[in-house]
Amino acid sequence: MSSFSNFYGNQPVTETLAKMLANRQIPQTILLSGPEGVGKATLVRRFASGLLGDEAKIERDDLSLPANLDAIEQREKWTAEKRGDDPLLFSSHPDFVSFVPEGPLRQITIQQMRLLRERAQYKPLHGSYRVFLIDHLERANEQAANSLLKVLEEPPEHMILFATVENLYDLLPTIRSRAVTLSLSRLSETDMQRFAVAKSLSDADLRVAISEGCPGVAATLDLATFKARRNTMLAAFECAAGAIPFSAWIAQAEGFVQRKSEKLELYLKHAYFLLEDILAALYGGVLVRNRDVGDRIAQIASRVDFEWVEKAMRTIDELVVMVRRNIQKTASLDAMIIRLSKQPQPLGT
Repeated sequence: MSSFSNFYGNQPVTETLAKMLANRQIPQTILLSGPEGVGKATLVRRFASGLLGDEAKIERDDLSLPANLDAIEQREKWTAEKRGDDPLLFSSHPDFVSFVPEGPLRQITIQQMRLLRERAQYKPLHGSYRVFLIDHLERANEQAANSLLKVLEEPPEHMILFATVENLYDLLPTIRSRAVTLSLSRLSETDMQRFAVAKSLSDADLRVAISEGCPGVAATLDLATFKARRNTMLAAFECAAGAIPFSAWIAQAEGFVQRKSEKLELYLKHAYFLLEDILAALYGGVLVRNRDVGDRIAQIASRVDFEWVEKAMRTIDELVVMVRRNIQKTASLDAMIIRLSKQPQPLGT
């Protein structure tokens, strides 16, 4: 059976990778670009399984697995010095090594890239190849990217390096020029429905709508958490648009305050998607992700205009930048509501 036989969508990319495997004509550096959750890292693991064998070991490094997610989250509590002394990698199979973003800022670090350079020199334990994956290479800081370039300039013959990226142009041109690039696109709704049926996903229609063509998002989404976060941002926009009173927002915000460990940036992602659908409703378009709360979206759209949506988008952009300064999340959303407000707010609330 082909390594890619049960991979959904992006057939031209899977066929290209399958031919590389069959002919053993494999570029030493391959970039996979595309949206989050479309299957980039999954394809790398499938390719590595076809090349190295022992699929079960390689699949242990799937980052969507709870144990791996927990390991990454726990390291956020470590000091930067401790993380630097023990850079994060996953390597259940000795000839397949994955590097992923870590730390509070979720970056690929120079310590990880130095470790990659060191590990790249080791000969394969079995066979002729060692496969390395850098997931989210766009999150490499300048030092890490420059360190990686030293590997790309003179890679060992046995090394095959894959890197995933959402936007190719977030990478240094010198990195792009040394790689073969394969671009993955979002799946059609038909393919997403087939995927949902094959995986027996609960609430399939909602998952397909929310994931917007990205099967990894559909499969791993915690719907309860998603709805709680989205409801917070939806209530904030409802208050700002004058659809609900400020007192109703305060009641909603109490639950937001209690979720102390959750980062504001997780909520801001929902804000962008809600604004996209508010804009669609404003001009009579089809909602993209939030069809199940279409009535509430329509209520907001009936009270705002394009300038309001534009101002809201700029405000969220500013919060995304500010979030790294450890701003107080509830106060930030209060300020956003007041800034966008279509109704007078009580002072000192």
